Amino acid sequence: MALWDKLKGEFIDIIEWLDPTTDTLVHRFERYGNEIKYGAKLVVREGQTAVFINEGELADIFPPGSYELITQNLPILTTLKGWKYGFQSPFKAEVYFCSTRQFTDLKWGTPGPVTMRDQEFGAVRVTAFGLYAIKVKDPGVFIREIVGTDGTFTTEKIQQNLRGKVGMRIKEVMPELGIPILDLESKVVTMGDMIRDRISDGFSQYGLEVTEVQVQDVGLPEEVEKAIDKGGAMRAIGDLGKYTQYETAGAIKDAASNPSGMAGGGMGMGMGFAMANQMANAMNPQQPQGQGAPPTPPPIPGAVQFFVAVNNQQTGPFDMNALKQQVSSGQLTKETLVWKQGMSGWTAAGEVPELAGLFQQIPPPIPQPPPLP
Repeated sequence: MALWDKLKGEFIDIIEWLDPTTDTLVHRFERYGNEIKYGAKLVVREGQTAVFINEGELADIFPPGSYELITQNLPILTTLKGWKYGFQSPFKAEVYFCSTRQFTDLKWGTPGPVTMRDQEFGAVRVTAFGLYAIKVKDPGVFIREIVGTDGTFTTEKIQQNLRGKVGMRIKEVMPELGIPILDLESKVVTMGDMIRDRISDGFSQYGLEVTEVQVQDVGLPEEVEKAIDKGGAMRAIGDLGKYTQYETAGAIKDAASNPSGMAGGGMGMGMGFAMANQMANAMNPQQPQGQGAPPTPPPIPGAVQFFVAVNNQQTGPFDMNALKQQVSSGQLTKETLVWKQGMSGWTAAGEVPELAGLFQQIPPPIPQPPPLP
């Protein structure tokens, strides 16, 4: 009996894999030199596939189910073994269990920037990274092309093997997606689906199916990001007046964070207000009534305001105090053209009754002493 028990212990009569892990793609059933008994039971659970390998050659593949290993269930192995008339004795073969469930949270990233052409920004260098998910579609091909003789093949090993392939393939297809640079970050889901569809065929040669590609972040050059931010701000504010307020608010914030620069900041803000005022007037010039000019709001009662032509550009309107200062500084002369609401056209300041008194307040030139005899 002792000899029979010893011989019986050398035969394997149940082949199965109870997977205790969450990251194993392929597991080789260890038989430690023992032979598989004729009529042994093979148990393949849901989410598994069993693959028989004979001396390095792919043999029979079994989907989920329970099988009795006899000649009829092992047609390919029977041919490889040369069992023309069946067999009744134990045999040796490698059995690999392959997990066919989906494996997620595998990382990818572009190996360096991707040059994408955009109608608005031209050629832009973009980087991207994210996650992808795969499942084994053809266990035989996967074992032959990727696993080889590895007894336990995990997601860590598949990432080492595929990371470069996935990243390089995505880098190739990104310029062909046709998504504008401005829309990349807002269309990461669409971008992921498009990438998945474009790279799936390339991985079928490894027996794999890419089930999902997630784009978690898109990196743009700093100057492009600034242009996008500025463009978004301009679209949000809608007109020049609000843009001036936006820029002024930023200048005030910067000045407040730098107390030592308040004096210079105040001067800069004053110049900014003057420039913004001229820009606003240039973009919406006032024209005399009767020539198709849009109506302007009436002045505050009692406050007379004039527009002043400077270098063929309309400035103002200015009240009398501001005009008086311009006369004193020499900026406003009798020949300077001015206009106010109700006037038929631009007129020299010296010919406008309301302004004539301003020029009379200018002191005459200091008399020069007569030359010495």
